[in-house]
Amino acid sequence: MDYLSPAQLAGYVAFVFGIAAFSQKVDRRLKVLNGAQCVAYALHFMLLGNVPASAISAVAAARSFLALRFSSPLLAGAIVAVNLAIGAQVVTSWTGWLPVAASSLGTVAFVMMRGIPMRVVMLICCLMWLANNILSGSIGGTMLESAIALAMISTIVRMARTPAPAT
Repeated sequence: MDYLSPAQLAGYVAFVFGIAAFSQKVDRRLKVLNGAQCVAYALHFMLLGNVPASAISAVAAARSFLALRFSSPLLAGAIVAVNLAIGAQVVTSWTGWLPVAASSLGTVAFVMMRGIPMRVVMLICCLMWLANNILSGSIGGTMLESAIALAMISTIVRMARTPAPAT
């Protein structure tokens, strides 16, 4: 395995953005860094040949950036509809539905939720991505989602112990 291949390098960039994102206690910073992570993840999965994960990551990037400005059930519904439409077009096995489900649930969390509840739902999504990455053989993605899960658990605990900052 070439640990310095373009695919792996994109995965390392996603790793850095992901750790930074899910270590944030401020929702706005979380969304900006998550958007950047999703862009790198889309490239990473495209280079690995995982079309469903790449396409859904691109939609997730748009979702993250849109969620900075808009919080609407219509926006969440539209993004979930796009995810499902993409899934219907590109998913060829049950494992391809994992990123679709994770991103759809994450969309509801990102657009409609705040604080600890948003992070708990995002942790569930992270575990779905982790399963996708393990099943697809993505070493960098597996490390990324494992680290993000740990960072999110730590952040949830820190947030539960301290007063919530302004978003």
